[in-house]
Amino acid sequence: MIRELIHQPEGRRVEFKESLPTVSDLAKTIVAFANDAGGDLFIGIKNEPREITGIAEDDVMALEEQISNLIHDHCYPVIIPDISFHGIDGNRFIKVQIYRGSNLPYYLRSKGKLAGTYIRVGSSNRLADAEIIAALERQRRNISFDSELVYDKPFTDISLEYFQRFFKDKTGEELTESAMRKLELLKDFQGSVLPTNAYVLFSDSAVKNEIFPYAKIECARFKGTSSYEFIDQKTVAGNIAVQAESAYDFVLRHINKGATVKGVYTESRWEYPVIAIREAIRNAVVHRDYSLAGKDIKLAIYDDMLEITSPGKLLPSIDFNEMDARQSDIRNKVIAPVFKKLGIIDQWGNGLKLIADELKEYPEIDFKWFERGLQFQVQFLKKDYKANGTLSLKVESAWEPLDRGLGLSRDQVGARLGLSRDQVGVLLSFCEQPVVMQSLMTLMGWKNRSKFRNKYVKPLLEENILAMTIPQKPTSSRQHYYLTEKGKRLL
Repeated sequence: MIRELIHQPEGRRVEFKESLPTVSDLAKTIVAFANDAGGDLFIGIKNEPREITGIAEDDVMALEEQISNLIHDHCYPVIIPDISFHGIDGNRFIKVQIYRGSNLPYYLRSKGKLAGTYIRVGSSNRLADAEIIAALERQRRNISFDSELVYDKPFTDISLEYFQRFFKDKTGEELTESAMRKLELLKDFQGSVLPTNAYVLFSDSAVKNEIFPYAKIECARFKGTSSYEFIDQKTVAGNIAVQAESAYDFVLRHINKGATVKGVYTESRWEYPVIAIREAIRNAVVHRDYSLAGKDIKLAIYDDMLEITSPGKLLPSIDFNEMDARQSDIRNKVIAPVFKKLGIIDQWGNGLKLIADELKEYPEIDFKWFERGLQFQVQFLKKDYKANGTLSLKVESAWEPLDRGLGLSRDQVGARLGLSRDQVGVLLSFCEQPVVMQSLMTLMGWKNRSKFRNKYVKPLLEENILAMTIPQKPTSSRQHYYLTEKGKRLL
């Protein structure tokens, strides 16, 4: 075990020092480990190149006492290290193990909380700003950012109309004020009812864009393998309950689906594991750190890979190296139960296993994950990609005419529109009552009216799945769209 550990690269949980570092450097590493996921500091091992230089036998006991005293004198609140001695091939070294603390934040006693709190970012120690310190204090109190109150905005001024309809469609339950209290979207405070941050994030109102303008997904399809030239891009804003599906829709529009022959059967297969990608997008939305201002989720598709970057470091208890194990931890304690109720996640730690299981069916795809600063990133890479193109699958067109007979199905509609079966159901359910174009655009996360009409509304009108309330004036500002009898049969 110790041999494996000392051959790991330096990172969030491991650091190597050839000799005892300065008091300042040692204290920074110790408080950073305690504020994060814990970690191991090895003394007597050179990092680059990795080499066990060792500690003189006569110095070992004195170093243990010196380290304990330094941590006690310079770190606050109290941190109790686990110090052990090891030897390999006659070379002695010290392992200082620090556990994640429960009395966050930890900081340098001489600098105080505001100037002396450090966190672990990759293999370095970074001075925490006010936002990070506030997040650490929330963790100590077991309070999540999404559960905090919005004091200056009455909940009656923040429309939740679409989300309430979406919630009813998904759960069969009315999202009443009482139900919102139970879900902690609303809380009682000094005789008033106030919205939480989660309530605002589930809204489509202007208030959401005012408070959380960065709570969105920026999607892009780039030309080639760099981010210099866009082929297409889309901003998925609106309430967070529908963001993942809209981003997933963008993915399906920009990856290929091919046909492979197995025996006497022909099977369709996407070039990427789309179930895993969908789960990764959902995880990004539900587990991102909404307290980090100015940071949005980014979904990038290149010729050689698909990449998802989410604000916030990986939660300390989650290990992507153990994806087959059912791991569960929650950053957003209000949002996650709502997503579970909506059927978007299951909260039983199956998400990572689901990704791992589908990746086994795609040996040509390499899955990698990284912590980049205060962001978490996953990549789905084509192992055998060549710049001149190596796709061996025959690409199917999603724009074949629909079956115009009585056998029309959701799958056929989805193929035409580039949507999943579930997405088609959500879209059509939304149109059971007449709705305006803008509401449909918000649902699907679109901003360009003409492109949205051509992609979704026009095909559905042509197939008599949708109809207009004012057919003689197609471009009327009062135009609404509703589900026909033919459309209702698809629900």
